[in-house]
Formats: sequence, structure tokens, C-alpha cells
Amino acid sequence: MDIGGFYQGQEFEAYRYLGGQITEFGAVFRTYAPAADHVSVIGEFTGWQEYGMNRICDGKFWECYVDGAMAGQMYKYRIYHRNGSFTDHADPYAFYSQLRPDTASILYDMQGYAFDDEEWMRTRTDCRNRPLNIYELHLGSWRRRDEDLTTEPTDDFELPEDASGGWYRYDEIADMLIPYLAENGYNYVEFMPLNEYPADESWGYQATGFFSATARYGEPDQLKYLVDRLHQSWIGVILDVVTVHFATNDYGLLTYDGTPLFEYPHPSVGRSEWGSSNFIHARGEVRSFLQSACDFWLSVYHFDGLRFDAVGNLIYWMGNERRGVNLDAVRFLRNMNSGLKGRHGGIMLIAEDSTAYPGVTSPAWDNGLAFDYKWDMGWMNDTLDYFEEWPVRRSEKYHKLTFSMQYFYNEKYLLPLSHDEVVHGKATILQKMYGFYEGKFPQARALYLYMFLHPGKKLNFMGNEIGQIREWDERRQQDWFLSKYPLHDSFHHFMIRLNHLYLEHSALWERDYERDGFEWIQANGERDCVYVFRRRSSKESLLCLFNLCGEARTYDFHPGWKGRWTLLLDTDEDTWSGNRHYDTREELRIDADESHPIALAPFSGRCYLETGC
Repeated sequence: MDIGGFYQGQEFEAYRYLGGQITEFGAVFRTYAPAADHVSVIGEFTGWQEYGMNRICDGKFWECYVDGAMAGQMYKYRIYHRNGSFTDHADPYAFYSQLRPDTASILYDMQGYAFDDEEWMRTRTDCRNRPLNIYELHLGSWRRRDEDLTTEPTDDFELPEDASGGWYRYDEIADMLIPYLAENGYNYVEFMPLNEYPADESWGYQATGFFSATARYGEPDQLKYLVDRLHQSWIGVILDVVTVHFATNDYGLLTYDGTPLFEYPHPSVGRSEWGSSNFIHARGEVRSFLQSACDFWLSVYHFDGLRFDAVGNLIYWMGNERRGVNLDAVRFLRNMNSGLKGRHGGIMLIAEDSTAYPGVTSPAWDNGLAFDYKWDMGWMNDTLDYFEEWPVRRSEKYHKLTFSMQYFYNEKYLLPLSHDEVVHGKATILQKMYGFYEGKFPQARALYLYMFLHPGKKLNFMGNEIGQIREWDERRQQDWFLSKYPLHDSFHHFMIRLNHLYLEHSALWERDYERDGFEWIQANGERDCVYVFRRRSSKESLLCLFNLCGEARTYDFHPGWKGRWTLLLDTDEDTWSGNRHYDTREELRIDADESHPIALAPFSGRCYLETGC
């Protein structure tokens, strides 16, 4: 490791030097604890007795070699403070850890698994001009072994006191997840954080092991197997990571060497809104730690992309624009993203950011943050607000659905309907739709068609595709029993068709970020709540029409150009529990000099493919 680069925040592979490194006859342990009085390693290989470590390099690093230490053995660092007290810490660079509530690090041989995904790794891209349809997933609650997959829970259903017995392993979930993603038309899966973390309720966003794949679902090699299998099925894999804050458990990073080493020393900026500790990005060794963790998941596990949580809390002090830009954190993002992109071909770096900070997806040389995509939180909030509204008042919010295209080309946006929108009393996506149970489905179909025809890459959280009506709970699997109910079953089939339609038609992704890929035809239909636009690629053109009020409308179409258009999808088709039946695909013929009335059902959308002049 380049010690100078480590201090300057330029190191990307600190994990190859620090931590517990297995050798032929034992293991070398190294840790960075500059303010420690002295440090020992304790573990199974010493009967949990102290084994002294020596100062090395500039005296701020500690090292020892333990003969006979082997993979699978537990250990910690006992770090003595200047006042004579000590704390037993887990290894910040450990590759594997005990499952909560136990806290020891575990030696693991990271060279033991051989990937078989060379073709995927060689040909993967950032999908800028390709389809990107992401299925966001919490691995512990997609499916669980302790819940009957076909039986609806009864009113007296109780969660097990210790939910850990219900998790599938990484390798076990592969046989269920891969065919499901392929059948449903998702070409990428995004896992919520898989680093080690102490509290299930944090979903992994408050970590203690930034290099340690959580033991909830098995061992590191089993996670590698899952990623490898996904790649062999031509499905990309994205991982949620957190570079903003960390859990405050005493065995973790908090006051690691007896002083605020990873965190800010002052509580006004040291403690986050979630009660965790904020990383101090002004320190080069902290920047090297974080970007090495990101490189680790990309290099060692072959992840294809990283989604960065709470980027706004990096850009602005405490996430508050009024407190100003955190220049050290901004420089960290710019340097890290540029470095990762230079080191790994075809990866994508995605920012979850709700701020208006400019240049999030611009290159570093243009003072940008060098992300590939930014979540369009404005689109998400405006769209859901519109569909929650009483239909007779939607004319007042008509431009909630047109506003996104006024700023869309400022960044490379991704449209998310994520886990954050289906928890904590917010209701699920289906439940957000105005009205009672049956009336929610046609609106949800129209919402999703609008989402997939709108420019921008796509992300949907698990359960959205089956019309989940219970808010997400990390302790329970998805309500797969809903397939027994016709409205949910037909909605799921609608989503499958929509996902595949998106993958199949280049007009929906080839020119997402080019102005000639989208054209408004009707963006002033406030009275009728009718929207019409066109999507184009180098190969095809799609015509998209929506009536989002509660009554049937006839749209007088007079575009000034002629063409022949074949219907691809209608949300009101009886196949999806709508009201229209089609014996053959409807064809629309347009003459440049004539008006063409088009009847649109309430809460409906249609998509046509141009098939001739």
C-alpha cells in the first residue's frame, strides 16, 4: 500500500494490506490506530489471550504475524488508550464477521472462489444507450424459508421472535431469484446494503463492517456465487453502499483508537439525523478507507455498480443547503468516482440525491461529481402526488407530470419507486392511488405505463410488481399469496408485459438523454387531463397517450404529420382486468391534413408503434 497515498486520500486498495490477511502458514494482522498507546490482537488462535502488535511504517500502523492462524477463526483488536483503558474493536477491514448480536471479525480466504463470468465482465456497459430496468431487493425479505410461500397469513399470524432462522443463504436464493428476474423482465437487480450491520431495522444503512458481507445470508463465497450466477444469466448486479455515516456501536469505528479517528470531533456535525456518526471526509485516511471499500465490492465481488445513499448529506453540511457545501466531501466524491470509473470498465455509479446541486452526473473535469445517474426524486414526488389527488382536482396539478421534462436534461436521471416510498406510514405504491381497492388498479397501470414511457432509466422495489397493499416489513417476505386474487394476478402480468416492452423497444432507452428522443404533442390539456408525447430512437418511433381523469375522453389528434401506428399496449385491456377486448392489434392511421378523434378510457394510457407512413 502507498502510505503517502493513504494519507492523501488516493488509495483504492487498502484492503489488500490492512486487516487480517491469510498467509501460507498463518495470518498477518495490520490496523491503523495512530493515537493508540499499544494494540494487541485477541482471537481463537491465541485462546483469546493478547498477542502484542508492533508499530510499523511511521508508527501509526500496527502489525503482527500469528503462526497457525487460519480461515474461520474469530478475532478482535484490543486497543489501549493513553489513559490505560482499552476497547475491543472488530477489524475495520475484516472480510467476514459474526452475526449479530456477536461482534467478532472472522478470518476469511477471499481467493477461494473462481468466477466464471468473463464474457459478462468483458462486455458490460453503463447502459447509457441501453435499457436499464432495476429490481430493488432486500435479500432477507424477498422470500423467507419460515413462511409458507403459498398460504395467506391469518389474522393471528405472528412473526418469529428470532427472525434469523427464516433467511435463505446467498447461494440458495439464486435458484429462485434468477428465473423470477428473467421472467419478469428485469435486467439488473439492486441489493440493499449487504455490508455487516448490527440492527436489522437499519436495513444495512448503518454499518459496522464496510468490507464484510453480512453473515445473515451466508459466507462471502456464497455471495460471490450469487453474483456469478446472475452474470451468467446476463443480469447485472448493483449494491447499495453508504459513505456518509456509520453505526455508533462501541466495537465498531467509533473513537477507534480512543480519539475521533473516522468521525468529526464536534457533535454539531459529528452526529447524523439518524443518530449515527458522520465520516470526516477532510481526512485522507478516511477517504482512502471509503473508496477502498467501494473498490472492494467492485473488484472482489464483481458488482457492476454502486448506488450511493444520501448523497445530499455529503454535498451539504448535515444535508442542509443553508449550511453550505461541504467542499471536502465534494472533492472526495469527485476523486472516488473518477478513480472507480478508471479502474473498472462498464460499471455504473448512481446517486440518491434530492438536492438541486448542479453537475451530479457531469464529469469531474467539468467540476461535476462524476456519477453516471442521479435518482429523479422530483419526478417521483410529483408523480405520486398527482396520482394521490382526487381526480376532479387533477387539472389543478396537471403540470406535475410535465414539469420533469423542463429540467430532465440537466442530469442523467433514473426514475425510482424505491423502498423509501413503501414504508413508515407512506402506504405502498398501489395504496397511494386515489380511491377504493378496485379503482386503484387502473390508475396504477396508467402510472407505470407513464413511468416506463417517460425518459430515464427505471427502478422498482420488490412487491410493487404484484400490487402489494401491505407496507414493506424487513421481517416478512413479500405477499406472494396475492397471485390468488384476479386483480393482483392480472396487474402482475401487466407489469411483466410492460417490463419486456421496455426492454424490446429502443425508443424507450436509446436516446433517454438526447432532446430528439422525446417530444410533447399535448402538454396543455389541463381541462381533460390528457397527455400525449412521442419517443424516438434511431430505429423506431412510439406514440404515447394518457387520459388521467375519471371520465372517458376523446382526444382530437391533429399532429400535422401522417403515419400508420400499431397498438403495443393499452392499460384498459381486459387482459389486465380492464374493459376493452382486442381480437387483433388495433391500428391507427393518421393523415397529415385530417383530425383524428381517439377515444380514451378513464385512468388509461396507450402506446403505439409507428409501422409505416
